[in-house]
Amino acid sequence: MEKTNFENPDIYKLSEKITDEIWEIVIKWNNLAQDTVGKQIIRSADSIGANIAEGRGRGTPQDNRRFLRMARGSLYETRHWLRRAYKRKLLSQENTEKLLPLINELIPKLNSYLRKAAETIRGNRK
Repeated sequence: MEKTNFENPDIYKLSEKITDEIWEIVIKWNNLAQDTVGKQIIRSADSIGANIAEGRGRGTPQDNRRFLRMARGSLYETRHWLRRAYKRKLLSQENTEKLLPLINELIPKLNSYLRKAAETIRGNRK
């Protein structure tokens, strides 16, 4: 598949890693866990990258920034579901050790990317 401009930022690639890791974990859970926490965490994790892509595809800096903020919200929601999954003993220590560094790496990168998007908007207004 041909690469598009939204796939270039590190934040998009990192969001893909997170959601792929989560999928591999959730797919092994029992039906109740998949149907409750599993579906929620997969949707929120998938939404991170989807919002990054949609923001870039909209074509305006304002739309890009708006969708980046939604991506950040989805990232925080994913953290919430990971905490719930851990508390309910659905995540192993090994799972946590894989996912936590990825989440902790994405948060500041996404915030930085969001700040740059805001600066682009301010620069265009001058």
